[in-house]
Amino acid sequence: MLSPQINLSKPLSIAGRSFSSRLMLGTGKYKTLSQAKSSIEISEASVITVAIRRASNAKSAGKSNLIDGLNWSKLWILPNTAGCETAEESIRVAVLGREMAKKLGQEDNNFVKLEVISDPEYLLPDPYGTLKAAEYLIRKNFVVLPYIGPDPVLAKHLEQIGCSAVMPLASPIGSGQGLQSVLNLQIIISNAKIPVIIDAGIGTASDASQAMEMGASGILLNTAISKASNPLGMAQAMKLAVKSGRISYLSGRMSKRSKAEASSPSKGIFVRG
Repeated sequence: MLSPQINLSKPLSIAGRSFSSRLMLGTGKYKTLSQAKSSIEISEASVITVAIRRASNAKSAGKSNLIDGLNWSKLWILPNTAGCETAEESIRVAVLGREMAKKLGQEDNNFVKLEVISDPEYLLPDPYGTLKAAEYLIRKNFVVLPYIGPDPVLAKHLEQIGCSAVMPLASPIGSGQGLQSVLNLQIIISNAKIPVIIDAGIGTASDASQAMEMGASGILLNTAISKASNPLGMAQAMKLAVKSGRISYLSGRMSKRSKAEASSPSKGIFVRG
C-alpha cells in the first residue's frame, strides 16, 4: 500500500482535462493492427496520438487503420501533424485533425500535437516553424502541444504564448537512445508551469522511469513498444515504469554524498579486548 503522502491518483491535467494515465502512446510501426490494439489496452494509456496524414491516406485508399478499431469513448485522440515540413502545412493538417476528432464523437477535442519537421535525416523539429504555427493555432482555439528539441528557452516562449504543454524529445525520434539531454530536460521541467511530456527517443522502461523521476508530467512513446521483440510485454513494462518513476519523484530521492556512510549504527558495537 502506498504511503498516504504519495497521491498517485492525482491525474495528469492538460487544458482542464484530466487523464488517469501519464503514459501516452503512438500508433505506428506495429506489425499488425491487432498487436497495436492489444499493446494499447495493456498499457492502460489514456491518450493515443494519431498521424493525421497517415490516417487520411489510409482512408482514401480504402484501407482499414487503427482509428477504426479503438474505443474512442474511453480513449482521447491526440491528432498530430507528423510529416509536415512547414508551419503552413502543419496548420492545415491540424484543422483536419480537429475535424477527425469531432467525427469520432469528441466534439470538445481541440488538442493537437504540433510537429514541424523540415530535417529529413535526423527528424529534428523546426523551432521557428513550430513557434509560428503554435501562435496561429492558439488564436484559433487549439490546445497546442508542441514537439520540440530540448531547448529551455523555446519551451518557455511556447508556454508564454499559450501552449498547454510542451513535448521535448529525449533523443532523436525512433532512435531508442534514451535521455541524451538530461540537463536541458531538467531545466525545462524546473522552469515550466505547464505539463512537460517527454517525447521521442525512449528505448526501454528504465528511460521512461528516469524521465518521470526527473519530474516529467508524462511520457509519449511509440517505437519502444512497437519494435520490441515482445510489444505486449514492453507495453506492460512501460506502464509500470511510468508509475514507478512517478512514485519515486513524489517520494523524493536521497541526497548524493561524496563519501560513504554506514547504514548500521556504530554505537553499541562489541569490541574485543
